[in-house]
Amino acid sequence: QVQLVESGGGLVQAGGSLRLSCAASGSIFSINTMAWYRQAPGNQRELVAQITRSGNTNYSDSVKGRFTISRDNAKNTVYLQMNSLKPEDTAVYYCHAQLVIITHRTSEYSYWGQGTQVTVSS
Repeated sequence: QVQLVESGGGLVQAGGSLRLSCAASGSIFSINTMAWYRQAPGNQRELVAQITRSGNTNYSDSVKGRFTISRDNAKNTVYLQMNSLKPEDTAVYYCHAQLVIITHRTSEYSYWGQGTQVTVSS
């Protein structure tokens, strides 16, 4: 079994900062791409940022220059530093990982966290 557990969400005023964390645990052999998605009420889930195992990153245009994704491979953890937050950043943020599990090393599996609420007040 694999679990992704997010933390760090909350309520912040516009212009403020938050740092999200997501720790993966369980029968993990290796983790390839890790990412953060978000979903606002009435909207589809969208990619915010992703990072490969080697550290290559990709951001949505809406967060570029404000958010920074990073990871600690030794801790199986991915972070999202969110600065200059705007009310339109309000959403549930989900962690995602593409990983290989110990018992099935020839396949890659997709896992999601339970989500953490980020609310930005104006």
